[in-house]
Amino acid sequence: MDPVDIPLEPPDDVPAVSAERLVDGHVEEDVDDDEPRRYPSTIGGAFYLVVLGVSLTGLGLVVWGDWRTGIRWIGAALLFGSLVRLVLPSRDAGMLAVRSKLLDALMLSGAGAALFFLAATIPGPPG
Repeated sequence: MDPVDIPLEPPDDVPAVSAERLVDGHVEEDVDDDEPRRYPSTIGGAFYLVVLGVSLTGLGLVVWGDWRTGIRWIGAALLFGSLVRLVLPSRDAGMLAVRSKLLDALMLSGAGAALFFLAATIPGPPG
């Protein structure tokens, strides 16, 4: 028998609901299904776009300007994303929510702090 033909049973620990109603693994009951969808659908999605825009600006500075300034912009964007992830509830965090709130914030702030550290400590060219 071909492995593709074997039917898969749905997992028991994941409820069969829309992802918008699933918050931290639990079904949220008080969601109004009649409310039209917003784009971005959460305030966290808007903040994610801000983090992305600032990071792209920093990347542009790295390519066409002072690389230290660009790296600092990217680090600042990640630190801002970390702060937003800590403040917003998981339901509103949008694409900033990947894992648990604490782990997301630690990863973002660690990467941002590391970029600031590297931009400050890497020596410039001689001369």
